[in-house]
Amino acid sequence: MQRVTMTIEDDQLAALDAYAGQRGYASRSEAMRDVLAGVQMAATDADSDATCIATLTYLFDHDIRDLTRRLATQAHSHHHLQLSTLHVHITHDDCLEVVVLRGTVGQVRRMADAILTQKGVRMGQLHVMPLPVGSEAD
Repeated sequence: MQRVTMTIEDDQLAALDAYAGQRGYASRSEAMRDVLAGVQMAATDADSDATCIATLTYLFDHDIRDLTRRLATQAHSHHHLQLSTLHVHITHDDCLEVVVLRGTVGQVRRMADAILTQKGVRMGQLHVMPLPVGSEAD
């Protein structure tokens, strides 16, 4: 780990201290590492060839004609990316799925688009994270 000295404006320091206090960080350094992790995630998200892990979360109406079959078809078409899937019955009509993925950002985005654009998928979100250093090999 490296020690870095920074010069920032007073209002930026106040914002950092408020952020650290709200989130419960023990130090400014821990808060800055979290902020910089967000920068790292944004860089990974922009690189379609970068290897990542991700979660795809979506809510859908299981009563929509043929939707369950179409979602299963998409899942099987992208089986090589999926590590795990959680399926939860939210209401009589609505189901929530959370899919844990590993692949390139481009592959993960294509799978997310194929699922989230299905008629009957009410809403969803893809959360992409870089793989920790040294974990890119299987």
